[in-house]
Amino acid sequence: MTTPALATDPFDGRRAATASGPLGAFSQATVLEAADVHTATTLARLVGGADGEVVLAAALAVRAVRLGHVYVDLTDVAVTAAPDEEDVELDLGSLPWPDPATWPSVVAASPLTAVGSPAEDGPENRPLRLLGSRLYLDRYWRHEAQVAADLRRRSTADQPAVDLAVLSSGLTRLFGPGPDDGGVDDLQRLAAATVLLRRFAVVAGGPGTGKTTTVARILALLHEQAAALGQPPPRVALAAPTGKAAARLAEAVHHEAASLDVDPAVRRALLSTPASTLHRLLGWQPGSRSRFRHDATNPLGHTTVIVDESSMVSLSLMASLLAAVRPSARLVLVGDPRQLASVEAGAVLGDIVGPSGGGGLRLSAAARSALEGVTGRPITAEDPGPGAVVADGIVVLRRVHRFGAGVAAVAEAIDGGDADRAVAALQAGTGGVQWIEVPPEVDVTRAPELAGVRRAVVTAASAVFDAARAGEGRAALDALGSVQVLCAHRRGPGGAASWRSEIERWLRSALPGHGAGGSRWYAGRPLLVTENDHALGVFNGDTGVVVDVGGGRLRAVFDRRGALLSLPLTRLGSVESLSAMTIHKAQGSQFGSVVVVLPRPTSRALTRELLYTAVTRAQESLTLVGPEASVRTAIGRPVARASGLGDALWPTPPGAAAL
Repeated sequence: MTTPALATDPFDGRRAATASGPLGAFSQATVLEAADVHTATTLARLVGGADGEVVLAAALAVRAVRLGHVYVDLTDVAVTAAPDEEDVELDLGSLPWPDPATWPSVVAASPLTAVGSPAEDGPENRPLRLLGSRLYLDRYWRHEAQVAADLRRRSTADQPAVDLAVLSSGLTRLFGPGPDDGGVDDLQRLAAATVLLRRFAVVAGGPGTGKTTTVARILALLHEQAAALGQPPPRVALAAPTGKAAARLAEAVHHEAASLDVDPAVRRALLSTPASTLHRLLGWQPGSRSRFRHDATNPLGHTTVIVDESSMVSLSLMASLLAAVRPSARLVLVGDPRQLASVEAGAVLGDIVGPSGGGGLRLSAAARSALEGVTGRPITAEDPGPGAVVADGIVVLRRVHRFGAGVAAVAEAIDGGDADRAVAALQAGTGGVQWIEVPPEVDVTRAPELAGVRRAVVTAASAVFDAARAGEGRAALDALGSVQVLCAHRRGPGGAASWRSEIERWLRSALPGHGAGGSRWYAGRPLLVTENDHALGVFNGDTGVVVDVGGGRLRAVFDRRGALLSLPLTRLGSVESLSAMTIHKAQGSQFGSVVVVLPRPTSRALTRELLYTAVTRAQESLTLVGPEASVRTAIGRPVARASGLGDALWPTPPGAAAL
């Protein structure tokens, strides 16, 4: 088979310049990066050399993790792989792929590979693990197996002691009589009851479905249970993958606690409950062989651990968390499995929620009976099937309280994978939805189609500017959150950096005094924090405004659930102007009006989850900028990360179709 000829940059550090044969061909085609090749060849040297097909398979397994997958399937990778460079046009079939029928057996015979699970015969201390045609790096296979086993064990363990009468009374008091009588969504009530009755639970749902509202009530119920059972108050850990998400979780719980119908002692306990990043909770030890201070030999002392934004938790981090949480403790995962997944390998929350994310409740008869007993309501639920023991702990909230009908219609169509319905909802232009069909390379300053976007951005910036110069921090922050431009890419045509540059040009032209004298600091400058600073209480992704506090003195202000956090500019480290931001940075934030800029259809950043996350940042109105082809491409490309966790947690019944 001939190697495809590609025009390449000999100084491109992503390519392995010294690689030859099949590895060289895959490297030059940018299917493999230099790090993939060098890792695989190093492994081969450690065992005195390996067959070329084995080294290629190892490099593809390394590549899989780099792209967020947990394994590579040797039987179909020749069809599913793609060049890392979007502008490379390549016939994948022209690459020297091994025969998929014999490739797994060649890899299985290598001293680099352990075959099957530990229950089967064969060596264990090997860098690669082959299960059928799925090739894992052994570390990720072990993490996947550990997570699956731990979740099944927690789901089937003896469940915690509960005073059912106190729980039933607390559910009625905190969640009201029901949605038809002025109470909250019954699914929130069921989620809270599920957490109290089990050691492992998931509270899932999209933006505005009341997840953190439910968390606050769960904490109140836990404190009431401890008092009723004569136990010490629960030791609760609130955590999230990022500092920003942790801060928002604590603020939301404290805000909700202030108005709950609970004993003053319970309210004080909730108001004093902090939140931290998962790394801080587990005791991150950079440079140490043991990544975290807390593990199975030194577990956390908490009786309840609640993790928000769990969709961003990678497989490796979830394995570390589960090892550190005591078997007797409650573990609650909160998040939206439909949003962007973790940057690292795995799609853990989506795998755990599984079929529950696409329909109603899936409960065993025993779990349904227990929930009906404490809620006093009949419950409709499907049988989860044999072996799906995690199902009893999963509740997906569905009633949206945050955005309007227009945005909701677009979001629901995207989530359902219905491109025709999404396009129709965008074209209808109702309920605060607008679609501007222009190419990503459009001149944003001159294009007449974008005149309305320019006016909206300048109007919002003018309100920020005027309020900041007048020293009105609250008004400046409110105006800042009224309009936000979100981009799929950081750089390139239609990227956040390009839009930021254009927006700054608009503002200098429209607002006298904006950025006067070229100074970095000026009243009205919108800020985006790019690194965590726990001492200051600001986190990566936080947004703020520079405000004149009198006498020409400038300070940065940030919103903290209605209160202002005011900081001296000299203490701020990593910040940039906020004019436009990436969709990834916006995850977990909300804005009154959102302008979503889509890249060209060939961009691999375009996924259903990216578009869904972008659209659901809007509270009132949505403007989507981009061609129809980009919309359809995104909706037709759900993130499909290769992972065996879902199969382990949701085994398919004999004779049934795979879910």
